[in-house]
Amino acid sequence: MSVQIQIPTPLRRFADDQAQVPVQASTVGDALEALVAAHPQLRQHLYDGDGRLRSFVNVFRNDEDVRYLERDATSLSPGDTLTIIPSIAGGAGAAPTDRAPSTLPELSPDEIRRYSRHLILPEVGVEGQRRLKAARVLLVGAGGLGSPTGMYLAAAGVGTLGLVEFDRVDESNLQRQLLYGQNDIGRPKIEAASERLRLINPHLEIEAHETALSSENALDIVGRYDLVVDGTDNFPTRYLVNDACVLTGRPNVYGSIFRFEGQVSIFHGAEGPCYRCLFAEPPPPGLVPSCAEGGVLGVLPGIIGCLQANETIKWIVGAGQSMLGRLLLFDALKLDFRELKLRKNPQCPICGPEPTLTELIDYHQFCGVPAPGSEPNDSDLDVGVVEASSWLRSGEARLLDVRTAEERDIAIIGGDGVPPALHVPIAELEARLGELDPGDRWVIHCHHGPRSTRATKLLRERGFDHAYNLAGGIDAWSLEVDPSVPRY
Repeated sequence: MSVQIQIPTPLRRFADDQAQVPVQASTVGDALEALVAAHPQLRQHLYDGDGRLRSFVNVFRNDEDVRYLERDATSLSPGDTLTIIPSIAGGAGAAPTDRAPSTLPELSPDEIRRYSRHLILPEVGVEGQRRLKAARVLLVGAGGLGSPTGMYLAAAGVGTLGLVEFDRVDESNLQRQLLYGQNDIGRPKIEAASERLRLINPHLEIEAHETALSSENALDIVGRYDLVVDGTDNFPTRYLVNDACVLTGRPNVYGSIFRFEGQVSIFHGAEGPCYRCLFAEPPPPGLVPSCAEGGVLGVLPGIIGCLQANETIKWIVGAGQSMLGRLLLFDALKLDFRELKLRKNPQCPICGPEPTLTELIDYHQFCGVPAPGSEPNDSDLDVGVVEASSWLRSGEARLLDVRTAEERDIAIIGGDGVPPALHVPIAELEARLGELDPGDRWVIHCHHGPRSTRATKLLRERGFDHAYNLAGGIDAWSLEVDPSVPRY
């Protein structure tokens, strides 16, 4: 029988750029095998070395997670749709929804005028607006998702907004992070964001935490707020936010984005599933590209961030049906919204009935990535751009570019005596090793270095003893060797 398999954006390049693939199958296992038979490059992304579905990949039949049906043996009917969901790279006083109206702060005449369109909504009203004023919301990250979420929460009248952010504004942020403008480039984000949010609403109280959220400070910071909005862009912090929310009993308004797709949900271990119920383990380092590597449509974080703000407001005022126990998927290319049901995992290590995680852990170690500032010394793998330039111009080395084709349309290394690079995207490298001579000296580059470091390590493991990573990537080349190469 014919069923459709929905391919998420991160995996479409391994399925001939198709968003949907029809297969003939009677079970989920048969359908996935038919999929990887037709598109072999998908296998390593869906299955581990033992042939088991990877723990960070979930499969839904229509809107049901097959883990809670019969897994691979789950039967299929004509017209069913399978959706592949990979992870993408998010007690103090009573919450305002629990407080008696008599304990809520009053609205000033200025606030009544400002929020009048809320006040005439029966689902909000004066009491709901007072609950918003009483609310303390923590926004982890003031970037792509944090920008629209913070702006709308400020405008809506949330009384106290905590910001966790330690980055500075970069010009590449301005394509999607509307909290910032050209004059903010180089400024600490938390400074620029606080200034802009106070302009949006002078009644807003901002508590700035100019630090990275860590296992040492997360419980203290999270515990000061009623609700947390996850605007993170990496897996260690996403698992940290989840675990801190579970341990402190706080709801976690989740959002994630990649290229043209986004996800939204609310995780709350006390009442429903948490993030670990959906993704028990992170993907291996480097398998899922970041937005910096894979790109993101500028309007997408605006859409997903607004949905996060919407869910936050609903939760605070107690209106409507929250996204707790539901996962919303958005595809900007098809302008398609889909909703999947989430279940609490009874074996969840942190929110299950018999948790094995009762305190915060080392999340960089858990995710298999080095903590910032503690990257391993790969000096034996690296070559500086000036020395590499000398090698390439003298013919002592060949250049290998492991970026995407789209990145090569932006900028390439070559000319002025430097021969053009051999282009092999990192996702294809292992399958195309036969195109490379292991006896040659290779200089491997990407944008900033992480992908080329992985490629260099792979080549060394395969007997390429003279493979070297271009430290800093094409960005460093532009800064130190050839300023005519565009930076992006």
